[in-house]
Amino acid sequence: MTLEEIQKASPFAMGGENVNYAKYFDGTSYLNMLSLKQVYVGNVTFEPGCRNHWHIHHAKSGGGQILLVTAGRGWYQEWGKPARELKAGDVVNIPPEVKHWHGAAKDSAFQHLAIEVPGEETSNEWCEPVAEADYNALP
Repeated sequence: MTLEEIQKASPFAMGGENVNYAKYFDGTSYLNMLSLKQVYVGNVTFEPGCRNHWHIHHAKSGGGQILLVTAGRGWYQEWGKPARELKAGDVVNIPPEVKHWHGAAKDSAFQHLAIEVPGEETSNEWCEPVAEADYNALP
């Protein structure tokens, strides 16, 4: 799937280039914050091959993240576990304190809604990039 196909298929606008978080991504992503009240919801679009770095959503209680896949093909992986292929309609519930990454497949753009689960004393810790050899080994 191309970026143009995602733009036509998605009910959510793609948003501008994700320059504020670009240092935590390999490749180009786009961000459209859909909600900044009650619950933060961002529409994140990844160009083919783009993925974010390993990261952890910390929280004293509550917290974590939910991904609702809206278009394209991508990946989600928790530290020490195999990568899971994602497609439109998939839901990923990410508990707090779980190191993980997510992003597009090499051959497809990818889009998901990222929902920040409210909690106490929440923060994000950005870690190392996904190893190029590990990413390239994915189909």
